[in-house]
Amino acid sequence: MTIDGRAIAERVYQELIAERATDSRPISLGIVVASHDPVIESFVKIKSHAAARLGVEIRRIDLLHEPTTADALAAIERLAPEVDGIIVQLPLPVALDTETILAAIPPYLDVDGINPAIAEHDRLVRAPVAGAIEELLKEHTIDPKGMRAVVVGAGRLVGVPAAHMLASLGAEVSVVTLESGSLDELHNADIVVLGAGNPGFVKPEMIKRGVVLIDAGTSESSGKVVGDADPACAEKCTIFTPVPGGVGPIAVAMIFKNLFILAQQNKRL
Repeated sequence: MTIDGRAIAERVYQELIAERATDSRPISLGIVVASHDPVIESFVKIKSHAAARLGVEIRRIDLLHEPTTADALAAIERLAPEVDGIIVQLPLPVALDTETILAAIPPYLDVDGINPAIAEHDRLVRAPVAGAIEELLKEHTIDPKGMRAVVVGAGRLVGVPAAHMLASLGAEVSVVTLESGSLDELHNADIVVLGAGNPGFVKPEMIKRGVVLIDAGTSESSGKVVGDADPACAEKCTIFTPVPGGVGPIAVAMIFKNLFILAQQNKRL
């Protein structure tokens, strides 16, 4: 079954709209933008459009040409007292210290669940992709407990938080990277999460029939955004998420679900 991520995202938005109707307190999201190219702008535009639907104010800070790490840290410090959540739009220019900048996001404002100084089990919200995967599993009544799960890639946005989420739900999790593990593990996996950013490298013969395959890898091939899985894999899968249109739209919705959670928690402080 090929999943329509936009439909699941829409359900999440409707739930948030209903929640918003019961609480008119202003909610704002700060976004720090250091790179100004069409891809970055498209990411910010998608978030801004979702924010408008939910009555969330976007407070955007654009860093100057050739920004420094200090500029980014100052932007976070400026936003922190004024907003309910902060996003540092990635990727940052190579001259900036990404780790230091992300570590400066206060945990109570970290809607992306990305601050590297915070252990996964101590985060207040799940990273949006991990949250999207959990939402997708719930939507299709799939309980990972006791299942064999293989996560390909150990990045901060997909692999690490997805592996932690699945393990917390009781799955037996293996993480495969260039340095460790083997893609042979895919043959016996009940759940596969892809986050390598390697176009179409997972082929149908590498997975078993009936697998839940969640493709969260994105890269460009021949001018198109594609996933890590060959689309032909869908024929063998119980669940298959396409790229684009699968995990991505749900992950954007989860940013705002996280924002609402943090806003409520901060309101009680």
